Amino acid sequence: MKHLVAGMLCAFCVPGAVFSDPATECGGSSQVEIGACVAETLTRVDGTVDIYLGFAMRAAEELDETTGRRAAVPALEAGQAAWLAYREAHCDYVGTTFGGGSGAGIAVESCKIKLGRDRAEDLMRYVR
Repeated sequence: MKHLVAGMLCAFCVPGAVFSDPATECGGSSQVEIGACVAETLTRVDGTVDIYLGFAMRAAEELDETTGRRAAVPALEAGQAAWLAYREAHCDYVGTTFGGGSGAGIAVESCKIKLGRDRAEDLMRYVR
């Protein structure tokens, strides 16, 4: 219960931009401005994922302690490692679809933002 309350508090404290569409949140009149905005957004999203991963890890530790098994923590660690590898590989692919164009970097970071938002939401689903 205490993790749920902490998660809800954090969710309301995190800027709304962390949960909006990366394609529309950065205005800017140049790729440099848009790129800087996307980079800042990615930093915030990654920070949110880290916070939520901490909540999920504490819940997994409590579950392992309660059940007397060591299963939830290793499973969460393996899942996070797999998710990070997937995000990197998939977003690299997204970048290649720009054929080496100047928007590839923005596309890669936008992809990471989208997947990071999804991951943060998914991590909180299992915090009790």
